Amino acid sequence: MSWKLAIEDLECLAEGAAFLGTGGGGDPYIGKLIVQAAIEQHGSPTLLDPTELDDDMNVFSIAGFGAPTVQMEKLIHGDEVMFALAKLEEITGRKVDAIIPAEIGGGNSMTPIMVAATKGVPVVDGDGMGRAFPELQMNNFSANGLRATPLVVVDEHLNYEVVEADDDKSAEDKTRALAIKMGLRVFIAGFPMTGKQVKETAIAGTLKIALEIGRTLKAARSKTDPVEALISYLRTTPYYNQAHVLFDGKIADLVRDTARGFSIGNCKLAALGDDQGEAEVIFQNEHLSVRVNGQLRAIVPDLICIVDRETGAPITTQALRYGQRVKVVAMSAPPQLRAEKSRDFFGPKCFGLEEPFTPVEDLTA
Repeated sequence: MSWKLAIEDLECLAEGAAFLGTGGGGDPYIGKLIVQAAIEQHGSPTLLDPTELDDDMNVFSIAGFGAPTVQMEKLIHGDEVMFALAKLEEITGRKVDAIIPAEIGGGNSMTPIMVAATKGVPVVDGDGMGRAFPELQMNNFSANGLRATPLVVVDEHLNYEVVEADDDKSAEDKTRALAIKMGLRVFIAGFPMTGKQVKETAIAGTLKIALEIGRTLKAARSKTDPVEALISYLRTTPYYNQAHVLFDGKIADLVRDTARGFSIGNCKLAALGDDQGEAEVIFQNEHLSVRVNGQLRAIVPDLICIVDRETGAPITTQALRYGQRVKVVAMSAPPQLRAEKSRDFFGPKCFGLEEPFTPVEDLTA
């Protein structure tokens, strides 16, 4: 069912999207500001459930691309995003009828809403992952044979390149090389799809879930433990219902580098008080695995999130700091990502991890 996003809901949506972004997906504060400015100027766009799309509608995707650490220094202007969309319309000869986020994240959920408000078209309430992933081909569109290309890559100076490739992994490699050359902060417009294709492949309803996550955290902060309230809400959702707090402690060590076009590193945590427990989370833009006392407790494609232990606020990989008091939360990924046929797109081997995928509910049993 279609719905409208109110300006007063932007903070909750951005926070919930940042949580589902599992450490990546762009900065939620910046995302909130650009949408607020667009809605104040152009009005709020309609958010459509995928089932409400006509089969022949033209649906495009917009996203930021690069390393989150750089994105904090090179802020979005807005012109580059609209330029990318206009170029994709020109190349395909198709006028966009709706925008869909490529992934859920604090920035990459919000930028499509800004574009839709400015363009005067609806936003699809859904995305290609139900979370965030670091590489272009890691989405349910590609896993079902749809193509990211033709794809337009634009930097802050409106320099642009058009990527064509035989497959989406090759498109990722070309786009990553361009992003590095263009300063590791670019925007992309791609995944030209029909409404029928979106209905068949999108992870539906994730923007509404993100909004409810933000609302849950906001309401709980003055009444109860926000993280407990968050876990309770997640267990009512269709995708994230296997939700668990895996660790409660403080960040004791952090290694974070910008390499190969990603923010790569690991975060070591120590339990609080007399408990001698420890944990380690590794990430490549997004969190990939967590071990507690040496034992694997969650691994991609399941979601791993680090939140403030008092407020439940999600902490992105670029915002992790020594000494932060945090909780590590993990939950089940959408079934489309867990399916055997999808392991070549989302499984641990895609990230160079040796362990096979094991559902979080089995690892925590």
